Amino acid sequence: MSKKSSKKTRSTTPSKAKTSAPGFPSWLDRPTVATERDAFYKKIFSGLLAVVFVATVVLALGSGINGDDEYQNDYSTKLVSYYSTMGADTAALNIPKGNMHFYGGFFDIVTGFANKALGYEVADAGYHHVRHIFNAVFGVLAMLFTALLAKEIAGWRAGILALLFMFLSPRFLGHSLMNPKDIPFAAGYVVALYYMALLFKNMPKPHWKIALGVALGMALAIATRAGGLILIGILGLFAALDFLIKNGVGGLFREGKKVGLYAAYVLGIPAAGFALAILFWPYALQSPIKHVMEALGEFSSLGVKIRVLFQGENVMSDKTAWNYPIQWIWRTIPLFSLVGFVGSIFLLPKILGRYQVLPVLLALFAAVFPVFYVIYKDSILHDGWRHLIFVYPTMVVMAVLFWLALEDIFSKNKIATYALYGVVGLTAIEPAVFIARNHHFPYVYFNPASGGTGSAFGNFETDYWGLSVRQAVDWLGSQGIIRPGMTDTVTIATTFSYTTHAYVGKKYGGKVKVLYTRFTNRYDRPFDYGIFPSRYIKGAHLRAGTWPNSRSVHTVDAGGVPLLSIEKGGGAVFEAEQAYKRQDWAGAALGFQQELKDHPDNEIAMLNLAICQANLSQYAQARATAGQLLETTPDNASALLYRGLAALNTGDMNAAEADFFKAIEIEEDLGSAYYYLALIKQRRNDLSGALQDLQKALEVAPTFKPAYELAAQIYEQQGDAQRAQQIRAAANQF
Repeated sequence: MSKKSSKKTRSTTPSKAKTSAPGFPSWLDRPTVATERDAFYKKIFSGLLAVVFVATVVLALGSGINGDDEYQNDYSTKLVSYYSTMGADTAALNIPKGNMHFYGGFFDIVTGFANKALGYEVADAGYHHVRHIFNAVFGVLAMLFTALLAKEIAGWRAGILALLFMFLSPRFLGHSLMNPKDIPFAAGYVVALYYMALLFKNMPKPHWKIALGVALGMALAIATRAGGLILIGILGLFAALDFLIKNGVGGLFREGKKVGLYAAYVLGIPAAGFALAILFWPYALQSPIKHVMEALGEFSSLGVKIRVLFQGENVMSDKTAWNYPIQWIWRTIPLFSLVGFVGSIFLLPKILGRYQVLPVLLALFAAVFPVFYVIYKDSILHDGWRHLIFVYPTMVVMAVLFWLALEDIFSKNKIATYALYGVVGLTAIEPAVFIARNHHFPYVYFNPASGGTGSAFGNFETDYWGLSVRQAVDWLGSQGIIRPGMTDTVTIATTFSYTTHAYVGKKYGGKVKVLYTRFTNRYDRPFDYGIFPSRYIKGAHLRAGTWPNSRSVHTVDAGGVPLLSIEKGGGAVFEAEQAYKRQDWAGAALGFQQELKDHPDNEIAMLNLAICQANLSQYAQARATAGQLLETTPDNASALLYRGLAALNTGDMNAAEADFFKAIEIEEDLGSAYYYLALIKQRRNDLSGALQDLQKALEVAPTFKPAYELAAQIYEQQGDAQRAQQIRAAANQF
């Protein structure tokens, strides 16, 4: 007999999984993944991970401060004080501005104490660098565990592909550089899912480290946002499914000990995770159940409502279409993920037949359920789909499984296989190029299937967090407009005053003054330069191609479109604004006319000129100026209002009525438009209709006194003097 070799050989044949319980369908019995050249692929994976980590940290150091950091930094300071004083300083327990006390504080506690140890204050550049480095760490953590989940299902090649896909996803990478809310949450979510996959694989007696991994993932998610409680439901659901697959329904009665073990893990792991999470959440510590549920309810309805740009329309975030998240997701993920995820649905039977069923279903459920739940609950979302970005890692896992399944289908056809590799490569090159060209703000990416960032301009938000402010300040510095040691004061007006001040407040010794202004009121006070991202500009204005206007001296661009414009101050418009405030209509009109000679696309000068002309009873000129303004900024409710007012004063009530209706379509809370519609109806002797419009006017503008007076006049016309007196008395309260 020949001696058998003592050296173990790795089998290339898939081994059989545990057999499902009697009576369950045979599709639950699937082979585990075959492993080949594991050591080689593991080395590639480790090397790639090191590159991804270094690259992400470097990119994070070049990223701008996001617009929400005003609230995050304040919360971090208060959290550090809370824990440093052992709870004596309670400022972190109630923060009305931003509702930050409803968020878990893990990220802000860690970075806050790190900054304190390093001696950094909020005004220091290093303070923000520390936060961005930690953000990058959590981003890479999410990428790593996405890859590990893919590896657990389909082997190291799948892990390598998933890691590449995650890093080459501009939206996820971009958020990993500067988003301290959604990225740590995503990391906790996928960490918990990975360890759940291991937990179910080893049930009913998993290693304690696996259970700890699930608990730590849950803790990180819940210590970031109350929505992490979803992981408790996922654990319970899939633990039940795992038990039934392995033991059948009868096991509930036969396997009492196993039922007890499953119950212990399903109850014990979340309890440990929850207890750990609230240690980093002072508000939850005060009342762990009540306050966490309160926070969950707050985020379910997202109490803060803002105006968002969606499919070309500027709408309130509680008025968006049901498909808001789906539209954002498919437009902004790379094609390898979009095609891969959608394809995985069609090839699901093939994928389930090739890999272990439970982890595949876990990944699919974790990707799909939260999105559909948000749609079902009609939850409010804004700033794209960042609140749902935590589902992206499992979307990538499913995409990887699709491409590997397709490779298996084409395995006997070399040409088809190489073509497949070419397709994957091309879909990876496109976002990689975008990242390289726009490495300061890759989160503004839109994929080619949606038309790219150029097509999104004016239809969807791009740099909604104002990261490009950093590049604007850098440009002012490169031009010598602002510089260390300067003696003259330079005033910068901006819609992102917090972030602008963070860049200039300490560096330039107080010689750079930052002035907050609304974009539509930006000439109210004089400034030397204005920094204006596109965030607060209406979609119709952007699509008209009249922004940036001729006052712009520099733009910060991405994907061929401007994210931000730097405007030069000075000129006739500022003096005209001062005359306008004094109600010197003639003087202001001359100033605005001079401004329009120098800058014929200045929409504010056009609007204010129309208002001056209306006050000077130059109604024909006012109507023409407002019409010109509507060519520059289409869907401008104020332009429609004053064009309608001019038409009303020239006796053209039909034209006026049409303009007022259109203005209300654009801004439904425009009380003055309802007032003028009521005035038209009064003149037509439709008194009941006029009162209805006045009621709407007062609903949206309760302090609008002319509406009270007109209502009183109408009641007097109807012979109801008592009601008229009541209306006037109500008006006197304001």
